[in-house]
Amino acid sequence: MSGMSHQDWIANPGAPLCGSLRVPGDKSISHRAVMLGALADGVTGIAGFLEGDDTRASARVFEQLGVRIDTPSASERIVHGVGLHGLRGSNEVLDCGNAGTGMRLLAGVLAGQAFDSVLVGDASLSKRPMRRVIEPLAAMGARIDAELGGLPPLRIRGGRRLHGIDFASPVASAQVKSALLLAGLYARGETTVREPHPTRDYTERMLAAFGWPLDFAPGVARISGGHRLRATRIEVPADFSSAAFFLVAASLVPRSELRIEAVGMNPRRTGLLHALRAMGADIREESAREHGGEPVADLVVRHAPLHGIELPVALVPDMIDECPALFIAAACARGTTVIRGAAELRVKESDRIATMAAGLRTLGIAIEETADGAVIEGGRIGGGTVDSHGDHRIAMSFAVAAQLARDEVRISDVGNVATSFPGFTSLATSAGMGLRDVPPASS
Repeated sequence: MSGMSHQDWIANPGAPLCGSLRVPGDKSISHRAVMLGALADGVTGIAGFLEGDDTRASARVFEQLGVRIDTPSASERIVHGVGLHGLRGSNEVLDCGNAGTGMRLLAGVLAGQAFDSVLVGDASLSKRPMRRVIEPLAAMGARIDAELGGLPPLRIRGGRRLHGIDFASPVASAQVKSALLLAGLYARGETTVREPHPTRDYTERMLAAFGWPLDFAPGVARISGGHRLRATRIEVPADFSSAAFFLVAASLVPRSELRIEAVGMNPRRTGLLHALRAMGADIREESAREHGGEPVADLVVRHAPLHGIELPVALVPDMIDECPALFIAAACARGTTVIRGAAELRVKESDRIATMAAGLRTLGIAIEETADGAVIEGGRIGGGTVDSHGDHRIAMSFAVAAQLARDEVRISDVGNVATSFPGFTSLATSAGMGLRDVPPASS
């Protein structure tokens, strides 16, 4: 992974979180901007690109496939599109690193090419389920071979003629939907994806920004082949998932008042905002505007005492990546919080329910795991060593918990934070959090 791979944090209570900060660009939008820019006719400029391992891995794959991508400055990319049929096959494997989004979306793009490809990932990605994209892509005419259980590497055969399908997805997954829509660019006829719950519509909004005609509404998207993508300029909003840690920290730490600038407010992403407000959080939206089809606002969060809630199940799909941060809010709230309908957390970078529960127990919080969630009793955070199991969102969540701890908290195996939030330590400490990098404890 990154050069930071072997790294721990020591975290303690710092100061109140104050001032103004901007978190890195949205990971999901950065992936898609590079992909559609590569497949477009003309030159696409991307501002606010996330300089993370995952998004760089996606960019590198397209460079291997013959796309020139310039980096005039940090978080800026200029993508020289080759058009829908201009990619060239690579003799090398295409390494997606830790990026589940990258691998699943690339499977859709590569299914429609004339050449064979092999997609690989790191140890964590190699355990993540790919059958959910392989099967519907196969129904469109793709040929994708995987390891036992539908695990990476994925071997994608070129030269297949794809045809549109009407697919009712059994899982609510923006990645599955996006893979099929991207394959649909290459398919004869119409491709329709229907979902059990509406998921993020980044791919749909961005396809429209690149000039491809399509219809979409919450829970359904429909696209037909035979059009062209036209290069455009993309301004990537700040990532709501990265802002989430600061929303929770500033809500919990007394005397905090923090402004987080230009945060992407896609309605399929902001479930945590509704959950925190239901718990009593004081979060205001200011300067609402739109960038490249995506809603954006500044978020101003002030300390407020939180209380436990029964999390409405309908919010869960819109906050699946923010659930670890919510577990921390619940652990520090008054009373009991019940989370249900979050079974998807068990197949993320780690089993996030089990990993969060183990860490919170170490810190003295009473938590009962359920198959699809948890029951969390708010209490005082103690100290101890918590293993993030290489999961970036869990590492950052426990850094937030430590701001209210009685004793020092060591968080182990935090190298993968660079995949989604490069520079987290320096940004967190500049805002007031107590956090420092240390070498790993000898086992």
